[in-house]
Amino acid sequence: MQHIFIVNPAAGKGKAKARIVPEIEAYFAAHPQLSYEIYVTTEAGDGQRFVAERAQTGEPVRFYACGGDGTLYEVVNGAYKYPNAQVAIIPLGSGNDFARILGKSEKLYDIGAQVEGETRCFDLIQAGGQVAINQCSMGLDAEVCAKQTYFKHLPGVSGELAYTLSLVYCLFRRLNSEFRITIDDEQVYEGKMLFALCANARWYGGGYKGAPKAVPDDGLLDFVMVRKDFGRLKLASLVGKYKRGEHLGWDFTTFVRGKKMVIESKKPAAVNVDGECEYVTESTFTLLPGAIRVVVPDVQAYEQIVGADRDPETVTSR
Repeated sequence: MQHIFIVNPAAGKGKAKARIVPEIEAYFAAHPQLSYEIYVTTEAGDGQRFVAERAQTGEPVRFYACGGDGTLYEVVNGAYKYPNAQVAIIPLGSGNDFARILGKSEKLYDIGAQVEGETRCFDLIQAGGQVAINQCSMGLDAEVCAKQTYFKHLPGVSGELAYTLSLVYCLFRRLNSEFRITIDDEQVYEGKMLFALCANARWYGGGYKGAPKAVPDDGLLDFVMVRKDFGRLKLASLVGKYKRGEHLGWDFTTFVRGKKMVIESKKPAAVNVDGECEYVTESTFTLLPGAIRVVVPDVQAYEQIVGADRDPETVTSR
């Protein structure tokens, strides 16, 4: 198997490359029987293009996303169509939200643990011509995500702080949208909504636990819809609880699981697909079950996080 490391030189405030490249080179110097390559991306979209080109050769390959959630997004979108391709995650960005589901283990940064790690078939979310491995949403939190990019480029601002600053900024703008939401072509929810979330994993925004029960290998998506039944002051008081994932029991929150979510908006609203944002009047998010093989370097840490929220029978290992 070929091991290819996709390194985003801008990740981690520009420190990712200097941190990881010497570790990669040292590991493979000690294991000369293994074949590896380091590819440093040059611009947005370059990682996805490179991964797709290498994956379509048909040879077994493991791509290592060395960066943040944006790097992972590109690697996943380049690799998921090819059954010969696997994806590993070395979280070197400012948010690293999807990697949180794999645990806080040092094995995430251990090249040997990543090379030797087992893979599991994780679900994906189809969103138009792209896929998400973490979360998609529409409404206020997507507006926050869109503005977060600006704050992340400020000196000393981390992914979590950037999301919080963006949230405060957006609190003084339009707070709700008129949505019609259809789940699995049968359940319909209508009215003023803060946002609607479709989740394959739990965290986004640099540590906000928007979908506290989501499991990426259970063959289901978690849908969270928060109605606009209150004003700005109450919303501000709820931010901390939302960040901790304590919102599913609120009387203005609806939580269901399924395989498809269609959101229709009366006015253009922000949509977020793993951090990629635009303004639309309709979005469809569809489950792609077991669509990509992801390296889990510490299975025990992963199971401690997700084990209580899904049936172990749904896990597929290869």
